[in-house]
Amino acid sequence: MMASGDDAAFGNESGTGNGSSILPGIGSKGKYERIDAELANDRPTRGSESKRYVFVCAVFASLNSVLLGYDVGVMSGCILFIQKDLHITEVQQEVLVGCLSIISLVGSLAAGRTSDAIGRKWTICLAAIIFQTGAAIMAFAPSFRVLIIGRLLAGVGIGCGVMVAPVYIAEISPTVSRGSFTSFPEIFINLGILLGYISNYAFSGLSEHISWRIMLGIGIVPSVFIGFALFIIPESPRWLVMQKKVEEARSVLMRISESEEEVECKLAEIEEAAGGVKGEKCEEKAVWLEFLRPSPALRRMLITGFGIQCFQQISGIDATVYYSPTIFRDAGISSDSKLLAATVAVGFTKTTFILVAILLIDRVGRKPLLYVSTVGMTVSLFCLGLALSLLGHELVSPRVGILVAILAVCGNVAFFSVGLGPICWVMSSEIFPLRLRAQAAALGTVGNRVSSGVVAMSFLSMCRALSVAGTFFIFSAISAISVVFMYMYVPETKGKSLEQIELLFDSGREWQRIEVELGDMEVLVQKE
Repeated sequence: MMASGDDAAFGNESGTGNGSSILPGIGSKGKYERIDAELANDRPTRGSESKRYVFVCAVFASLNSVLLGYDVGVMSGCILFIQKDLHITEVQQEVLVGCLSIISLVGSLAAGRTSDAIGRKWTICLAAIIFQTGAAIMAFAPSFRVLIIGRLLAGVGIGCGVMVAPVYIAEISPTVSRGSFTSFPEIFINLGILLGYISNYAFSGLSEHISWRIMLGIGIVPSVFIGFALFIIPESPRWLVMQKKVEEARSVLMRISESEEEVECKLAEIEEAAGGVKGEKCEEKAVWLEFLRPSPALRRMLITGFGIQCFQQISGIDATVYYSPTIFRDAGISSDSKLLAATVAVGFTKTTFILVAILLIDRVGRKPLLYVSTVGMTVSLFCLGLALSLLGHELVSPRVGILVAILAVCGNVAFFSVGLGPICWVMSSEIFPLRLRAQAAALGTVGNRVSSGVVAMSFLSMCRALSVAGTFFIFSAISAISVVFMYMYVPETKGKSLEQIELLFDSGREWQRIEVELGDMEVLVQKE
């Protein structure tokens, strides 16, 4: 009886102008949902449709990331057969592995310009075409020189795709799930790595001359599907506003938003963020001058974005993935088939744990996951170095050493996937202002690719000079430094719109902490 009385009381209140606007927002999943049946039935349907549409767009936009992951994974096995077939030296191995990351910075810088000039959508397409050309050349390369040419082209395509996908996804995603959607490229990188490892294992039984060519040629397949994406994904509404295509932007927002009121609110927010550059094509010179003479807020953004990109790579993740067969061979595994089977386990672990990040990034937040990730990587890398340094010691049996090495490598990639891997791209795509977002993200990607290339091209030389164990002790120390960096320079951006995030960098870290708390309260109020 008391419940029915409450229902009646609230039902009467909802009959006034004030009650109906508040109660559905508060009790949308409770007993008051029936007060406004039409609104309660309409909004979830519209919301679920828009989220499904954004999900599909994020998947298609992330396909280029499969290419990067596949190349990283497949090259770890290909290098074993390329070495035997083309008789390349150790230095040539390092150049072959690392040149893709170095040259991809050209693609990232170019994507910063093209994504502002022709749009995010068509830059994604351009990246796929360039990679396809490079992959085809690699598959039919008759010599090491031609193989390098194909790899350089593939690197440019990968650099374009890796930079533009997170920016595009961040600009079309709703605030409450932006972290999950923007993590999709990292999911697909991990999926590509796993597919590369599986390809290594599947074709390892073929002749040395054929096996690596098939492994590399299969990389063309994912980029073919990007052609279908052009008929499905829209252009970024934020880019459209900058091009004075407000009606087109409104049309896109109608498909990715839950209500017309939300569309108009977002559109006004985007136009305000675009500011003086709305509808104007900023000159390249002016943008880069702003980077060279940044305001205090922009300087903090650049330190955060560039720093997290560099730490993602200099902590040694690409060395772990590219050279996992080398690591396991040093640990005592001699058979090529067993080496490649162990790398499949690494790829499976890396892909599985990225799902943990997707589930938690918009619930727990960015910084807690970054702490777990960097601390876990530090411990795993130290354990790997310790296991490798104790090999041959009378107190440690070879089987135990191999097991600890495999577990440490799997632990490292697992902790990487839980935090630093996906959140690096999430943060880089959401912290910069609209007028600078594409080219600032490109600059951060350059740092990522250069760091990756330096690590990949120097790993074998470092191992020869310091031993494999000593190299991973260095990576462990770098990972420990990254924990301090995350604490000092990375703010929490969970629950804030792209436009609100700009405010996080206007003052010092103390002000950032307060603003994040207030921002979360604002989101709750807006939902109500």
